[in-house]
Amino acid sequence: MAKLSRLTISVAAAAERKAIYRFRHEVYAHELGQHSTNSSGCLRDSLDDRNVYLVAKAQDEIAGFISITPPTRASYSLDKYFSRDNLPFPFDDWLYEVRLLTVLKPHRGGESAALLMYAALRWVEAHGGTRVVVIGRRELRDMYLWSGLEPLGLTVRAGAVFYEVLTATPRAWRRQMTRFGKLLDRLERKTDWQLNFSFHQATACFHGGAFFEAVGAKFDALDRSSRIINADVLDAWFPPSPKVLAALTDYLPWLLRTSPPTGCEGLIETIAEVRGIRRENILPGAGSSDLIFRALRQWITPTSHALILDPTYSEYATY
Repeated sequence: MAKLSRLTISVAAAAERKAIYRFRHEVYAHELGQHSTNSSGCLRDSLDDRNVYLVAKAQDEIAGFISITPPTRASYSLDKYFSRDNLPFPFDDWLYEVRLLTVLKPHRGGESAALLMYAALRWVEAHGGTRVVVIGRRELRDMYLWSGLEPLGLTVRAGAVFYEVLTATPRAWRRQMTRFGKLLDRLERKTDWQLNFSFHQATACFHGGAFFEAVGAKFDALDRSSRIINADVLDAWFPPSPKVLAALTDYLPWLLRTSPPTGCEGLIETIAEVRGIRRENILPGAGSSDLIFRALRQWITPTSHALILDPTYSEYATY
């Protein structure tokens, strides 16, 4: 690839979106012949009302852009060409569509396209998407495959341009990206990354249980526990109460044959008495991760906006 001049990656502002519509007309109507030219000199569609555009700028001039359609049960660009029943993935609240990868003529031949594609995939990953679908020009197929996208064997013609449908999950394209660590490091050094999430995926924090990867998930090698330092984030750093150990020991055979209260009534009552709070304000759960997944689905929707600090629970972004 040709040398990449320093680029800025950001979400397109209102004025930049207007310029993008003009560039779309210039590239997709005049240059590629996908659309007919029009007197306004602009191209846009109904998806632009909710699309996100990421823009690459060189010395404050637009070098390229890419469009992301967030989860919507109403319409994707894909719907213009294919029936959803014929596509091998669900149209759910975690499906993102990426399209309109465009690099303007003065900036072609470098790494701008790869950088824009990487930024779009990171956007999907950072916003909790579980699948990305791409309608990509056939000429850029190698670049899409480099990104870890897999072709579905579906093509469509729009004007004089042929497109191919590709898809991937964040895990799949992340696995592919690890093969190009040096390239990503080079892109990072030469990019002014102005998106509200990091260039690289945040390192996952272990939330209890990683300890058993070393001890043995089947509990068949518990003797190793005395030789392994337990550094899981949520595991208790203090021993249980001697009274608890004594009660468990005395009644262990009975406890093993008995199901615990499903509503945790005794626990709720004890916490309420000790802390001096009302019972209805107490929600027990199987750890913080369980409570996050139970609570967030009641508070936010796919169209909500949330600020996620890092490092924190990875479940926030996953949800």
